[in-house]
Amino acid sequence: MSSQDLLRAIPSVDAAVRHVESLDAAADCPRPILVRTVREALDGFRRSIESGEFAGSTPEELRGRVLASLEPAVARARRRTLLPVVNGTGVIIHTNLGRAPLSGEALAAVAEVASGYSNLEYDLGGAHRGSRDLVVRDAICELTGGEDALVVNNNAAAVMLALDTLARGRDVLVSRGELIEVGGSFRLPDVFEKSGATLVEVGTTNRTRVEDFERAMRAQTAALMTAHWSNYSIVGFVERVRLEELVALGERRGVPVIHDLGSGLLASGESFGLAGETSACESLRTGVSVVTMSGDKLLGGPQAGIAIGRTPIITQMRANPLARALRPCKLTLAALQATLAQYLSGRPTSVPVVRMLVADIPSLEERARAIAAAVKRAAGVDPEVVDLESRVGGGAAPERVIPSKGLRIRSERAGAEAITDRMLRSARPVVARTSEGCVLIDLRTVFPSEDDTVAACITEALTAHGG
Repeated sequence: MSSQDLLRAIPSVDAAVRHVESLDAAADCPRPILVRTVREALDGFRRSIESGEFAGSTPEELRGRVLASLEPAVARARRRTLLPVVNGTGVIIHTNLGRAPLSGEALAAVAEVASGYSNLEYDLGGAHRGSRDLVVRDAICELTGGEDALVVNNNAAAVMLALDTLARGRDVLVSRGELIEVGGSFRLPDVFEKSGATLVEVGTTNRTRVEDFERAMRAQTAALMTAHWSNYSIVGFVERVRLEELVALGERRGVPVIHDLGSGLLASGESFGLAGETSACESLRTGVSVVTMSGDKLLGGPQAGIAIGRTPIITQMRANPLARALRPCKLTLAALQATLAQYLSGRPTSVPVVRMLVADIPSLEERARAIAAAVKRAAGVDPEVVDLESRVGGGAAPERVIPSKGLRIRSERAGAEAITDRMLRSARPVVARTSEGCVLIDLRTVFPSEDDTVAACITEALTAHGG
């Protein structure tokens, strides 16, 4: 069969779109996206024909394959839009699933500010232009003990702004063991390069002493920096420079100290089961010049970068032209302000991340048993209630394991991958883990209001494969 005969067998875009619409596969998919997806699929078949891939096919066979491919292609396109999912992985701050879920108060604040005008950059007291980050500065300083604070769009931006402000064209000393890489292959040395500061490595991967910093200091040294081990740990023959030692060295030599904390922990994490994790409060008490942290990690707010520290340095950062490019929008500030207010009012457990951290085992087990019973009634399969281990995730407390409860699902007729795939294609996708041929759903990261959704999703996945 010639390639021209096969090419003629490919339906037109209009015909292919009508076919998809007749299957009701295009529900809720905007027509321009539907047309684009169909056109891309047809173009893919044309390229395959021209490369000889379908040389042994008849036009009828090819046309059938083309039409059969369109519905799953459109389904994939619909899932490229931003959709709510249920996090059954047990990873509380899941970077791939949007990190910290916002509280009801934060969502209400965003809706209120977004629906009209606000005093984003207007000083109502003096009736003149104001600074947008000042709406949250007082709350941040009150909660951490900092002199001044500045908010940008994420922690990497806060680090870059600090480096650009304090050390452009000059050296910043960092321990070799702290040259971290975060999600998406972004590395601290890359941030240095973009900031215009020169990275100078000191010490070794596993052992760095304050004397290593002191020996490396030169006239062009602009700052000393330490970074939180956000998503890894080094154990064994290890030595790190204590913050107090680094601050003392910086004060002796007149050089500021930057602490890239990252994790977003405002104050002591002991009541959240995170004893031993350094907080912004503790960092500032050592005398560091500026500490940077995330708003959407342990703080439990929106994506933001928060720089807290000495007034002269934060003032310089605020005046840096780069601060305008990195500034947050009004929605971020509204959500952050509401989240901070929950801490100020003594209600941190109303923040979802904190509530998940402190959820007790008996309540998780009770919920797991209720979901298992619902699935057994509907699908005839009895999920097992099991002990699981949750993680903080999101570049915070990398060694911390939190005991949890959840469900283990095994099907006689379908493997774990088939079940999870079906769960991901549900109207409200449920993201789970797999282990040893079983599906695991950790209830610590599932909201109680989502329990019925989880039960229905499991039931749908099991019945689709015959239980």
